[in-house]
Amino acid sequence: MSTSAQKGVTGRSIAEMYKLAAERYGELPAFAKRLKSCVFQPVSYSDLYDYGLFLGTALIELGVEARDHVTLLSDNRVEWNIADYGILLAGAADVPRGTDVTTQEIEYIINHSDSEVVFVENKCLLDRVIALMPKLEKVRQLVSMDSQCPPIEGVLNLKGLIERGRELREKGDRQIEERMNAIDSEDLFTLIYTSGTTGTPKGVMLSHANMISQVESLPFTIGVNDRLLSILPVWHSYERIFQMIAISNGCCTYYTSLRSLADDLKTVKPTMMASAPRLWENLYLRILKNIRESHWIRRGLFHTAYFCSRMVKGSVFFLQGKKIDLKGRNLFESAGLGCLHALRAIFFLAPYIALNAVVLEKLRQIVGGSFKGTVSGGGALQPHVDEFFNYIGIPVQEGYGLTETSPVIAVRTTQKLVIGTVGPLYKDTEVRILDLNTGDILYPNPLDQNEGRGLKGEIHVRGPQVMKGYYKSPDATEKVLKDGWFNTGDIGILTNNDCLKIVGRSKDTIVLLNGENIEPIPIESKICESPLVDQCMVVGQDQKQLGALVVPSIEVFQAESVAELSDKVDIRDQIAADIRRLISRENGFKAFENIQEIALLPKAFEIGDELTNTFKIKRHVVEKRYGSVISGLFH
Repeated sequence: MSTSAQKGVTGRSIAEMYKLAAERYGELPAFAKRLKSCVFQPVSYSDLYDYGLFLGTALIELGVEARDHVTLLSDNRVEWNIADYGILLAGAADVPRGTDVTTQEIEYIINHSDSEVVFVENKCLLDRVIALMPKLEKVRQLVSMDSQCPPIEGVLNLKGLIERGRELREKGDRQIEERMNAIDSEDLFTLIYTSGTTGTPKGVMLSHANMISQVESLPFTIGVNDRLLSILPVWHSYERIFQMIAISNGCCTYYTSLRSLADDLKTVKPTMMASAPRLWENLYLRILKNIRESHWIRRGLFHTAYFCSRMVKGSVFFLQGKKIDLKGRNLFESAGLGCLHALRAIFFLAPYIALNAVVLEKLRQIVGGSFKGTVSGGGALQPHVDEFFNYIGIPVQEGYGLTETSPVIAVRTTQKLVIGTVGPLYKDTEVRILDLNTGDILYPNPLDQNEGRGLKGEIHVRGPQVMKGYYKSPDATEKVLKDGWFNTGDIGILTNNDCLKIVGRSKDTIVLLNGENIEPIPIESKICESPLVDQCMVVGQDQKQLGALVVPSIEVFQAESVAELSDKVDIRDQIAADIRRLISRENGFKAFENIQEIALLPKAFEIGDELTNTFKIKRHVVEKRYGSVISGLFH
């Protein structure tokens, strides 16, 4: 992922970055919304900034003060960016959330954030917010973002506010420039309420300095000729930093959706995108399904091409230092392995070159043909999916971070594409690995900084991206943030080639009755390699053994819905047998990690219900909903 682009613009604040981007990139397209198949409508950097100035001016007239909080309930659309510009240029901080937000979350977020002005994307969501108004004591103004929304008494329209701001500026109103100049780098830029896998959402306070540090430390260069496809929720910190990076560097971001993704990949021909593991897992399964259903000759060509690619690229990765190293190889071992890998690469090179052009190049066209790479984040990428795309020549870089870290802590680069890791640490980021039982620092070892690599423990980070804290929650802040060190709650290892490997979540750890501590995520990832399984969650806290809740694949079993599969014993037995094959000693699992019992669920896990917006399982929701099913597994 690199171009010859000049360094992007930044500034003391995001507002200043927006201003500098408009000055440098002018009439270049900043964002583009999809009108219909193959047709996108762009908005230029100049226009976007002007709209932001107009809107911000109108918001000041409405009484929005510097450092106020303004709620922004909307999914990905150009109007989201206009609202974001207006709020930030006025010196306020936005409180963003998507339209899949529950009614309880709307009430909680708006009240807890002390928001007085609320932007709402569409009529449906607006009706829900209006119904809540008696409970929203501080809200004094609602703004509809949809120009097609019929007029509602007491509700202003985004387009109307922009026009009002234009009039004010034509009359000489320049208050917004004063607001922008007064923004301090430590001022709040955004207040993001985590969707969370446990309990009540917490308001993560991120400053302008947090986000600027992420943009300035970008470990690869992009430029005005790059095209980004946006599919993840824009309110989420991960997609948002990608858009900040795009604005800083003059790229155009095209908005798409899961429904239109396949078409838009061909139309836009993106050079990169932020993505979630689920997207690549679905694409992987679709490719394999097409292969399985194809002629036996085509099937054979694919498997031969992929095998040769694994042999060549796997060896090249080793020779380039891109093979994961948890133990620390000595010089003689490295030299011996290096010779073997060199010979293997040479042996398979000729068939790889031939089959790469004939077979694998067609697969790469799925992502448009101009793809430099993607950064997958928001959850763990399954190892077999990770390997598959990188070996066929679609660079899937994996990153790691949390909303509380703005979000990036580590990310793979072309130079450090170590499969099985999330890459090297972001610039100016420190990490330490703590023993889960004693709290002792395993890495870096106080006596020898090179000691401690390869040891598993809880990840704590310190750096310019770490949040200011949780809004109005000093106790929650104190639990995770001490002396600048943020406790991620994740379990990881720093490899001997200076990359971070995530192996689980300390809060997700299952403790069996015999005291064994088990990380469910690696087991779940392995189970999901089965084509029979769509989703699963491992359970067994305080039990003698593990069980699993499984959502079977309606595609493989050719069913209309998950519900019609859930009570079929033969299907459960097939899945149980495949899980026993996968979670076995031969695949590196210990005896106590075996899945003894499974239950088939009547519905798939869904975003906004059992899943967060980044497809992480809300374990507390699943455990509560299927409590009786879980109990039945162990009695």
